[in-house]
Amino acid sequence: MQRRAVTTALAASALLLAAGCSSGGGDTPGGGSASSSSTAPGPSGSRETAEHTPPATGSVRVVRTVAANLKTPWGLAPLSGGGLLLADRDDGTITRIDDRTGKKTLLGSVPGVSAAGEGGLLGIALSPGHASDHLVYAYLTTDSDNRIVRMLYDTKKPSGEQLGAPDTVFKGIPKGTIHNGGRIAFGPDGMLYAGTGESGNRGLSQDRDSLGGKILRMTPEGEPAPGNPFGDSVVYSYGHRNVQGLAWDDKQRLFASEFGQDTWDELNAIKPGDDYGWPIAEGKSTDPRFHGPIAQWRTDEASPSGIAYAEGSIWMAGLRGERLWRIPLKGTQSSAPPQAFLKGTYGRLRTVVPAGGNKLWLTTSNTDGRGDPSGTDDRILEVEVS
Repeated sequence: MQRRAVTTALAASALLLAAGCSSGGGDTPGGGSASSSSTAPGPSGSRETAEHTPPATGSVRVVRTVAANLKTPWGLAPLSGGGLLLADRDDGTITRIDDRTGKKTLLGSVPGVSAAGEGGLLGIALSPGHASDHLVYAYLTTDSDNRIVRMLYDTKKPSGEQLGAPDTVFKGIPKGTIHNGGRIAFGPDGMLYAGTGESGNRGLSQDRDSLGGKILRMTPEGEPAPGNPFGDSVVYSYGHRNVQGLAWDDKQRLFASEFGQDTWDELNAIKPGDDYGWPIAEGKSTDPRFHGPIAQWRTDEASPSGIAYAEGSIWMAGLRGERLWRIPLKGTQSSAPPQAFLKGTYGRLRTVVPAGGNKLWLTTSNTDGRGDPSGTDDRILEVEVS
């Protein structure tokens, strides 16, 4: 694995910028359906105190279409002052979306993106100190690997020129036509987490020296985070096939969604150092070596990408399944069968992020080469959940 810290020039630019800057669609209720689920023990350090259990059934209402006519949207990052940053997988661009009007402002292109198959410009995340350092992180596929970079976002520059030169934070993640992972997120601990895929090479998932088929945890500078389970390594958990969803609940416990192959997709509660079984196990297993999923789905019902936590539940976007799943939680277990909404209404669903309170931002993914786009695809939806 390879990593490097931020350049002095980038850091100096961030300080200068911080000194100069202050910081229609219709309603569509969904129907519900259940799927099989399994339970697993929770992460170490979980507080075993009494917790609120959400109702067994919930609801979803699409409030409005925030933006339409988007091309291959993938990563989505809400700005604290309003607005959304959106990554275009194939064009390698980042665009700001006004969440009130839908107006699009191009920040710029990310150099080095090599889009092919499932690779390209994937997840994006804002620095925990974004209000002062104005840094945007991105996970991208290059000609040689998958890597994480960060760039200065300068709102004072003209449209199309607002992204600074990318600084590589972490590189060497295996790439492939398939299974590139790609979700990145900063956790409650301020560390950067990344979900990776095994790039079609199954053996990488069980190899703790490989970065493929893992959840990685690192400092914002790309160094192994303090407290990681395998010493001087960014590997946080392993035995994954293709992780594209990361979210924390209100007790700071990490959950991840994972693509299965032919049988079971998974939602997992992540415990540092644990083995999640791939390719030896797919879905629930009786093998005590493996940490089993808290819920599982047939691949035609899910093929999950992004997840978010709201109203006591994990909300999981399904690509092939073309639906939004609700998984109510009690601790690190599912407290009731998962419930499906928006089945087939908007096609493939890629990314879901909290929008504050009981609302979510939800993106479609019908222009990714595997969907059937409508005249206004792709879209960002504002969704109210309970």
